[in-house]
Amino acid sequence: MSLKNIPVDLLIKYGLQVLGAIVILGVGLLLARWVGNLVQKGLQRQDMEPPIRTLLVRFIKVLVIAFTLVVALDTFGVKVAPLIAGIGIAGVGIGIALQGVLSNVMAGLSIIFTKPYRVGEYIEIAGVYGQVETIDIFSTKLVHADRSRVVIPNRKIVGEILHNYGTTRQLTLTVGIGYGSNISEALAIAQDVVAKNPRVLKDPAPAIGISMLADSAITISVQPWVKVGDYGSAQAEVYQALVERLRARSIEIPFPQREVRLVNGVSAAPVRTG
Repeated sequence: MSLKNIPVDLLIKYGLQVLGAIVILGVGLLLARWVGNLVQKGLQRQDMEPPIRTLLVRFIKVLVIAFTLVVALDTFGVKVAPLIAGIGIAGVGIGIALQGVLSNVMAGLSIIFTKPYRVGEYIEIAGVYGQVETIDIFSTKLVHADRSRVVIPNRKIVGEILHNYGTTRQLTLTVGIGYGSNISEALAIAQDVVAKNPRVLKDPAPAIGISMLADSAITISVQPWVKVGDYGSAQAEVYQALVERLRARSIEIPFPQREVRLVNGVSAAPVRTG
């Protein structure tokens, strides 16, 4: 065989195999996208959490691409069985090196399928709190009222004590009135203020009543329910309305006072009078 004919022979021998492998890979990528979109549309009609839907779509795409790659390599003339065995051995080593990542993945799957919390709910866990923005395989993202975000690795969540507030939260507000004030009128004002605030939920019903007989005031507790996103705004609005309405009705909102008496020119021990 002439040296001049070697490139031509190689091109004839392997050219069609390379071309076939490239065509198969291209078709596989298009097929993976098409199948992923089809599965996505089908799952959207099901009552399923967004993270689970995303996970299934990604898994199916990867499965189609992996199958396409195996077919392309086989077309190119590569023996697939030894390659798969080698990938398996390498996978063990990679798994040992990426234990933290894998633990996040396993924890993420546990969270997605057991659903201890969902997107949109307000939770407190591992010393942090916020509204759940996204749940993915590796981490959970929380958003605060100031729009800052907290990213928690999933392995830090599984096994911890979780406080899930759901999609609503209860305000715990207090206001003090003087001992000589009309208690029934003050309670009625608090009821009216809460009822007229558009952020306050009608169900569950708010809890309003006397919570403490303090040194200088009768403490009234006002505990309405609001949506998680309205927590800060509703608290400010209800407090402002309470102060304005109580002042308008001349109901005293006392503040702590201290009386000091002088006996023979010497200051006696201070006495709290309210």
